[in-house]
Amino acid sequence: MEMEENQSYGGSPIINLSQDHLFTILLFLPIDAIVSLSMTCRRLRALTCSDTLWESLCRRDWGSRCVDALKCSSNIINNQIEFPWMRLYKQVSVLNTVYCHRLCDPISQMDFPTPRASHSLNFVSDSLVLFGGGREGGRHVDDTWVAYIGKDFGRMLKWHKVHSGIPSGRFGHTCVEMGGFLVLFGGINDLGNRQNDTWVGQITHCNNNVITFSWRLLDVGAMAPTPRGAHAAGSIDNKRMVIHGGIGLLGLRLGDTWVLELSEDTDHNLLTGTWHEVRTHQSPPARSGHTLTCIGRNRTIIFGGRGTGYEVLDDLWLLDLDTHTWLQIVYDIPRNMPEGVSLGRVGHSATMVLGGRLLIHGGEDSQRHRKDDFWVVDVSAINPYTSTKSTTVQASSSSTSRVRSNSKRMIWKLWRSNGYKAKCRSFHRACADQSGRYVYVFGGMVDGVLQPTEAAGLRFDGELFLVELLLHL
Repeated sequence: MEMEENQSYGGSPIINLSQDHLFTILLFLPIDAIVSLSMTCRRLRALTCSDTLWESLCRRDWGSRCVDALKCSSNIINNQIEFPWMRLYKQVSVLNTVYCHRLCDPISQMDFPTPRASHSLNFVSDSLVLFGGGREGGRHVDDTWVAYIGKDFGRMLKWHKVHSGIPSGRFGHTCVEMGGFLVLFGGINDLGNRQNDTWVGQITHCNNNVITFSWRLLDVGAMAPTPRGAHAAGSIDNKRMVIHGGIGLLGLRLGDTWVLELSEDTDHNLLTGTWHEVRTHQSPPARSGHTLTCIGRNRTIIFGGRGTGYEVLDDLWLLDLDTHTWLQIVYDIPRNMPEGVSLGRVGHSATMVLGGRLLIHGGEDSQRHRKDDFWVVDVSAINPYTSTKSTTVQASSSSTSRVRSNSKRMIWKLWRSNGYKAKCRSFHRACADQSGRYVYVFGGMVDGVLQPTEAAGLRFDGELFLVELLLHL
């Protein structure tokens, strides 16, 4: 029977290759091609259904950090239980629902971060780290809080205030995780002063279960981006931070792009940094309140924000740092777009989650209507290396290179949300654990019952909730 199947495959020499060679070839193929090959003969069927291959495919498409984190958080004991990688891949590919859990009740906890917005929230060293932000009355906050998570992602967390006054109080800053460190840049204080300082933060876990956290001003030399706040930032390969746009001096919205390169001073065992501007032939229009997210392979995506005319934007742009090129991603309106809902938003969050997708949550539209929806951008449908580029002439007579996403796949999908019903919010912050399965959301501005101390019903929120990608392992 095996011989008959091999002959029906047309006598192709591929079936005579060694197992290692076949394995290597399969890792270069798209998933639909691998599924097609599995139907050709018993040998390829056995290989294409092996969890060893599917673990490698998960590493290829999701990243090794994500796969390693999934293995650590699973019920595998001493690697004696085989992880269902093929089943997991299939589940993730059709995932369309998140489940929300409320983790902290600020009313019942004495030691808890005050309600705030435009702060920073990061997942680093199995912990959440929160810094700064703005609060009622337009005042800044200068405190740093840490909540240890470990492997218990759904538990009620306890916050610990570990710092105050360093760095100085600010909101609208950015803070990204880079190889176990946090790198913070810029922001605005309650006097309206823009900052352009760069800080490095690090968690230390002591033997007696005590967590300490330290901030240090990073030496970046004479060159740095101009002072700003409400910009966007992301981390690439744990060695570079990319920032874009923001609000500069005199309230001017910016459209420049800068990269911070980290290096280690081995003589003094300290990190140092060097800023340089990325100059391109074209770039996204100036904006603030947008997001910038690394999607792998030296590429980042920015979405949304508020433009120079105070308009709310809905455009997607991709920056390729290998070629120093900005490309606008042209997409079709999703088929399941609810009536009266728009994709354009400012003050939203954008987080890379399991499966190589970009999870967009919340924000506000041009009428300042806040949102509680969850949209997903399928970044695998964006392939500027194979798509056809077209050039369009704008009113300014400048040309813009555009890339249309894969026409066979919708780039935007609206996900359902079950469980805890969180408030509509904007200028909150979100971060994912290393697996990308759990996303933590804190704070922001929400609509509330009108009180004498609240302008137009606006209030700052102080709850923490967990967004879980539901899987059955």
